[in-house]
Amino acid sequence: MSANQAIQVGSRYVKPMLSLSKGEARRRVLNLYKAWYRQIPYIVKDFDMPKTEEQCRDKLKEIFLKNKDVSDIRVIDVLVIKGQMELQECVKIWKQKGHVMAYWKPSEEPKPKDFLSKFFAGNE
Repeated sequence: MSANQAIQVGSRYVKPMLSLSKGEARRRVLNLYKAWYRQIPYIVKDFDMPKTEEQCRDKLKEIFLKNKDVSDIRVIDVLVIKGQMELQECVKIWKQKGHVMAYWKPSEEPKPKDFLSKFFAGNE
């Protein structure tokens, strides 16, 4: 049995988590996006964020577009579940302001140059 046949056989027996089709997964993603979009004014107000609603909506769009190429329904379902959990944590104010502001933290931090900066970053 070749590797491709093994993958095909293995993927036949895997059951979906929530969505049964790509259309259903797409609907779940759009519903999650709309829920986040509706909650942004309340999140900005509750956390007293130094960001405007428009900046938050742009960040929301950026985060969703980052995963636009995901095609596996099971992966989409996991991302939707994680997004729902994040939304619930924000709505019920289980997060703190620093957790919400971490969305704007750059993903690639510049490497520290001097000794003290390296020490604080935990690098040698």
